[in-house]
Amino acid sequence: MKQNEKYILESRRYIIIGVVLCVVAVFVIRLFMIQVVDSQYKNRADNNALVNKILYPARGVIYDRNDNLLVYNQSTFEVMLVMRDIQPFDTLDFCRTLGITKEFFDNRIEEIKDTRRNPGYSSYTPQVFRSQLSATESGIFQEKMYKFPGFYIQNRPIRMYGTEHAALLLGYIGEVNNRDIEKDKFYIAGDYSGRTGVEQSYENLLRGEKGIEILLRDAHGRIIGKYEDGKHDKTPVPGTNLKLAIDIELQAYGEKLLQNKVGSVVMIEPETGEILCLVSSPSYDPSLLVGRQRSPNYAMLESNPLKPLFDRSIMSMYSPGSTFKPAQGLVFLEAGTLTPNKLYTCANGFTLPGMNGKPGCHSHGSPLSLVGALATSCNSYFCWGLHDMLDDRRIYPTVQEAFDKWRSYMTSLGYGTRLGIDMPSENRGYLPTSQFYDNMNKGRRWSSRTIISTAIGQGEILATPLQICNLAAIIANRGYYVVPHIVKNIENNQLDSTYTSRRRTAISSEHFDSIVEGMRNAVVYGTCTGLYMPDIEVCGKTGTVENFKGRDHSACIAFAPRENPKVAISVFIENGGWGAENAIPVARLMLEKMLYGEVSQTSKWIEDRVMRTVILPYYVQ
Repeated sequence: MKQNEKYILESRRYIIIGVVLCVVAVFVIRLFMIQVVDSQYKNRADNNALVNKILYPARGVIYDRNDNLLVYNQSTFEVMLVMRDIQPFDTLDFCRTLGITKEFFDNRIEEIKDTRRNPGYSSYTPQVFRSQLSATESGIFQEKMYKFPGFYIQNRPIRMYGTEHAALLLGYIGEVNNRDIEKDKFYIAGDYSGRTGVEQSYENLLRGEKGIEILLRDAHGRIIGKYEDGKHDKTPVPGTNLKLAIDIELQAYGEKLLQNKVGSVVMIEPETGEILCLVSSPSYDPSLLVGRQRSPNYAMLESNPLKPLFDRSIMSMYSPGSTFKPAQGLVFLEAGTLTPNKLYTCANGFTLPGMNGKPGCHSHGSPLSLVGALATSCNSYFCWGLHDMLDDRRIYPTVQEAFDKWRSYMTSLGYGTRLGIDMPSENRGYLPTSQFYDNMNKGRRWSSRTIISTAIGQGEILATPLQICNLAAIIANRGYYVVPHIVKNIENNQLDSTYTSRRRTAISSEHFDSIVEGMRNAVVYGTCTGLYMPDIEVCGKTGTVENFKGRDHSACIAFAPRENPKVAISVFIENGGWGAENAIPVARLMLEKMLYGEVSQTSKWIEDRVMRTVILPYYVQ
């Protein structure tokens, strides 16, 4: 019996020892987690004695190509709070001092405490209560700040603008959201980042590096100075300055010409790919999206049926119409199905047996060669060209192979793909594939006559104004382009090689001579005579884009001079009618402004007519 009792006691001793060891192990592991792994308690301890004050850097400023200051910074102030430091105070007096309502105060406090809307919230860390106070408002608050323990004023720079123009390409900054904070640890709640335009594309350079000032508290929580005399402080590093390729005077003039119209003007320096202007109409004054009126102004712009927040120059997709014909000519020449001297007839349109209807044409001589077809914008000529490329089985065994070859050439000319501009939200346009037409025809045979509208830039083909202008730059360069870009120079940095290297197309350089000659003749005696200048050889091409909702769209492309070209341009005006009616006059004025520095006296009547012309889309008339 005694032996059994001894055994039981011995067993109990081991159990007790095991329990004690388990408890000790749990405490050790927990202490390790608290002191080594989890920084939460350390942060709380530090915040009892220390205050980490973020010092925000000045954001990089932005200039145009002529060193005109476009975007700069101005000091503003924020009311900050540390929740654990707040003591009872007169909230009504607080609200009167800041010019807010008690309802606003209560809602803002709830927002700050809501970890879903404010991830990473801690009662020990500073939070933004009210942003963008003026110097006067800040001064009034600071006089009474002693009454409101837990609150203090912090300086932060905000964006200001030296121009009323180029809002869509410059972009705006806005407060970061939860996704931004999770994606990039640089940001905390209340920070701002570029949301559109250059501000977004070059955010990592423009934002700079934050600094920090570590302040010491006394036993009562009062700030008594810098921790260790500022030994651990970090000075903020200002953001990088940018010089744009944009000429702000040219940009402003383009926006002026497109007032009361919907469309775009794009101008590129062919040799460098630098974008001289990127006009989208309608636009807005960039200062509307700064300060406390930003939210109501944004709502107003967003509700406008003309969509002033939508950058048509890089996002709108249009049928290119007859501006596509130079690209067609290049592809047919490269494919070997066309020679410059090959003649096609035109009987006021194009038709083949089995076709339903026909693409019409307008009065001009017949038959004609490629140069004449470009000069007079003959639809029939390019329909015959597409027919010979897609339907001659001696060259390509199937229509699918022929069409895919056609598409590969067009892709090399910049269609159906993003060019890679240094702006967010560029659209890729659309080039159909042979598979698309196989599916559309549901197994039935198809040929050039099935998709004949493709020959004249209609049908399923879609392109952005930037892509259309880039074609003009490629022709001006006789076969290459540099990716169009907004930024010309980055302070103390090199531009990405993407924006400095030439890209050759799949079209041989010798094929461009006929295209250039045809576009020159279009200006001398064809559809682009409105671009004729006695002392500068301008080459151009009109486009009248069929539109099933309202009037046709008016379009054109051009470059000048013919040799050593300095500028390529595309103009697209929604519901503007035929190409020479509205697009050509705008292009004429923009070219004069760029090449001469001002509009000639002989063109003042054109300027007056363009300024007075109102062209609104069907949905707002």
